[in-house]
Amino acid sequence: MEYNTQQRRLPLPEYGRSVQNMVDHALTIEDRAERQRCANTIIKIMGSMYPLLKDQPDFKQKLWDHLAIMSDFKLDIDYPFEVVKPDLLACQPERIPYANGRIRYRHYGRFLEGLIHKAMEMPVGEERDQLVHLIAIQMRKNFITWNKDTVEIQKLIADLEDYTHGTIRLQAEDLEIAELQPSAAQRHRAAIVQQRRRPAKKK
Repeated sequence: MEYNTQQRRLPLPEYGRSVQNMVDHALTIEDRAERQRCANTIIKIMGSMYPLLKDQPDFKQKLWDHLAIMSDFKLDIDYPFEVVKPDLLACQPERIPYANGRIRYRHYGRFLEGLIHKAMEMPVGEERDQLVHLIAIQMRKNFITWNKDTVEIQKLIADLEDYTHGTIRLQAEDLEIAELQPSAAQRHRAAIVQQRRRPAKKK
């Protein structure tokens, strides 16, 4: 028995070895008209393997591209489309630059950190105060996403002050708004957590 791992590597494994064998057979057909009919049949089989993609505008184009790739661009037929060139397949995509900067509090995220830096650059006034309120609301949401306990307003104030190196200092009453108050479900959950943390009374 010959295992697939012992056979040559498939150019496009998603079509399977049976379709690849059909393409290999088409390469051996000497009659051009018969070779063309064989290629058309292979395309129909390849298309039937992915029926959900048939409504895509470039679906047929991709099938003929894949047929050319599977034949190592040696299949001499009349392609209904201009198929992809071999040199284009060898081109490597450009490397995407990733941000490697350090995030002080990872649970708040880089986007929120950028907003805080923006608020630091703004002049003191109503516009900056509104942005700071929105930042505090989002800080609470991000905090709760990664922590089961509710977050206290003092914690938000301390983190925001640390972020801004003391540039933005708030009082608890400055953030006493509905969005920052824990919901009833969150208060209930916090009460359960606190109860579980209490040591059991000795009998």
